[in-house]
Amino acid sequence: MLKNLFSKKEKETLDKGLEKTKSNFFEKLGKTVIGKSVVDEDVLDELEEVLITSDVGVETTVKIIDRIEARVAKDKYLNTNELNKILREEIAALLSENNTKDLVDFDLPKVDGPYVILIVGVNGVGKTTTIGKLAAQFKAIGKNVVLGAADTFRAAAVDQIKLWGERVGVPVIEKGMQTDPASVAFEAAKYGAENNADVVIIDTAGRLHTKVNLMNELSKIKSVIKRFIPDAPHEVLLVLDGSTGQNAFIQAKEFTKATEVTSLAITKLDGTAKGGVVIGISDQFKIPVKYIGVGEKVEDLQVFNKMEFVDSFFSK
Repeated sequence: MLKNLFSKKEKETLDKGLEKTKSNFFEKLGKTVIGKSVVDEDVLDELEEVLITSDVGVETTVKIIDRIEARVAKDKYLNTNELNKILREEIAALLSENNTKDLVDFDLPKVDGPYVILIVGVNGVGKTTTIGKLAAQFKAIGKNVVLGAADTFRAAAVDQIKLWGERVGVPVIEKGMQTDPASVAFEAAKYGAENNADVVIIDTAGRLHTKVNLMNELSKIKSVIKRFIPDAPHEVLLVLDGSTGQNAFIQAKEFTKATEVTSLAITKLDGTAKGGVVIGISDQFKIPVKYIGVGEKVEDLQVFNKMEFVDSFFSK
């Protein structure tokens, strides 16, 4: 059954996960309007700096400032007390125009055979943990899940996937280290197709310094998967570490050049004041942010809902 709204527990988790971001943002915002009664050019200049230093990103910040300037031009005496409300409205409006639909739960589109997700992202962003949490969330709603450990260049990646498989109780297809990633993907797709899996999640190597090799490797993985599941992969999910701020933008740009990325997961938002990066990335890349990580527990990987996010971002 689909959910239209977050549960109370999910909302509380999201509020708590964004606490550092909110505190940092409102502290800066408070300094911007102190001693000011109306939103003037000086306030807008300082607000621009607040948004940029909150990792919203330059392009998205410019859009937000332009919108607020338009409102100031319309109402010459816009009170600084209203700035929080105006910001909230304009950021919500901006994100709602992105032509990306929010998920309402962890369910997946119906496809012919298993739904195949390729996971990409540099090492250290929480890629393997995201895979494990996704597997747990899918299994919790009754899906048959298979994991493929195709990041064979890093021993810890294979071991971590195996541990998650044991923890969640799902099969893991692996061939150890230094084996051909495409052969692992091939076996995972084959196993998924032959065993009526609902979803196959395949980890891939997190290397950006060899972009051509990365492109070739992903192309090879995609081609071997198609032998068993012709329409696969159905999704290429890029995992980004929200705590890295602007570095997450750079990674998103590089990966979208290297391969077709169809969705995003932004992790580690609970331990950082850089949660504004979600607003910028959602706006700039026009690729759906499907999941956000706001804590260490399995259930702290949430489906991303733009309006719920903005509501939590601006709630006090």
